[in-house]
Amino acid sequence: MADHVDLVLEQWAEQRPDLDASPMGIVGRVSRLGQLFDTELRRNFARYDLDRASFDVLATLRRSNAEHSLTPAGLMRSSMVTSGAISQRLDRLESRGLVTRKPSETDGRGVRVTLTDEGLQLIDRVLPAHIDTENQLLAGLSEAERERFAELLRTLLESLGDKRD
Repeated sequence: MADHVDLVLEQWAEQRPDLDASPMGIVGRVSRLGQLFDTELRRNFARYDLDRASFDVLATLRRSNAEHSLTPAGLMRSSMVTSGAISQRLDRLESRGLVTRKPSETDGRGVRVTLTDEGLQLIDRVLPAHIDTENQLLAGLSEAERERFAELLRTLLESLGDKRD
């Protein structure tokens, strides 16, 4: 069995046998997986009128604490959304009635972002569908393969400086 990346590697081996193009096998496959995953995840989120970043904000608030509330800085640290996207996402989510932003009770200059009841209900509906989609994307791997793959990805990410805060 062969995938598209195998074809690319074969072509490089023929055209430039002096180069070891094997890193392209891993990086190319991770890149292609990212594209395939992103397409399916976006399709699922669209069913709920969400994008990936909005889902991530709602999910981060949902899992963070019993109050489902964080500062914008806390959201950035705990989510996979960039600082530039956070304010824009919060504006959109607030206009839809999914989150509120209120002055912090402990810091006069600070703001707390909190899930509304509607936001909580939405993320609780989306999350099971999201996990089902991810399970479908990983259906080609056994449980043991999933665990090993996750370990290898963690090792690589840590080696590139992506560590838990």
